[in-house]
Amino acid sequence: MNRDGPQSILTHLDELRWRVLKIGIAVVVGGIVAFVFSSQLRVILEAPFENAAPGSSLQTLAATEKWGVLMRIGLFGGVILASPVILFQIWGFVNPALTSKERKWAIPVVAALAILFVSGVLFGYWSLPRGLEFLLGLFPEVDNNLRMGDYYSFTLRYLLAFGLAFLYPVFLFAAAAAGVVSSEQLARGRRWAVLVVVTAAALITPSGDAFTLMILSVPLYLMYEITYWLVRLFLKK
Repeated sequence: MNRDGPQSILTHLDELRWRVLKIGIAVVVGGIVAFVFSSQLRVILEAPFENAAPGSSLQTLAATEKWGVLMRIGLFGGVILASPVILFQIWGFVNPALTSKERKWAIPVVAALAILFVSGVLFGYWSLPRGLEFLLGLFPEVDNNLRMGDYYSFTLRYLLAFGLAFLYPVFLFAAAAAGVVSSEQLARGRRWAVLVVVTAAALITPSGDAFTLMILSVPLYLMYEITYWLVRLFLKK
């Protein structure tokens, strides 16, 4: 396939189909691995709840609820394990539209995206017990015996939100490298950055409480500042 010349829509669609297929295979393989180690993953994922609400327990109220939890664990684990493949395939699809100078960023960009995504998930896991302790402690007289399905839905969305939120510095740096924004514009936009970061954090945090909003907004804004200095010092823009 000649990637240097223009390609037809059908060629692009065919390539997209194969890349989506590869992503699907990677997620399935990762999901199988996560499914095999589901017992260990359950211990890890339920630890924040046990720390936040000692003496409480998770319960199921439907015959299929446990199976649904296993499927969620497998899918989430599959996405985490397959994230380098997913990001590489996405980059590979847009790569032909880039110049040779822009293509040299392929490996650093994919590596940065994968590292930031995993870092976001880990940061979310670190903050999860504190968020749960705040939420579950609002009514001390109420028992915190949660439904297992609801807990896993909340927890996995929470971790995924943090993982995705941590990706934006790479896109901001890429925009600066492409000449779309400059360090001067980033400096002038600090006030708007605070507003956008807080608004985005409010939209993506599952609970919507002030604690979770703050715990996500602070690192997101710090990454904005780090990106500003990287653009200024390394790109000289």
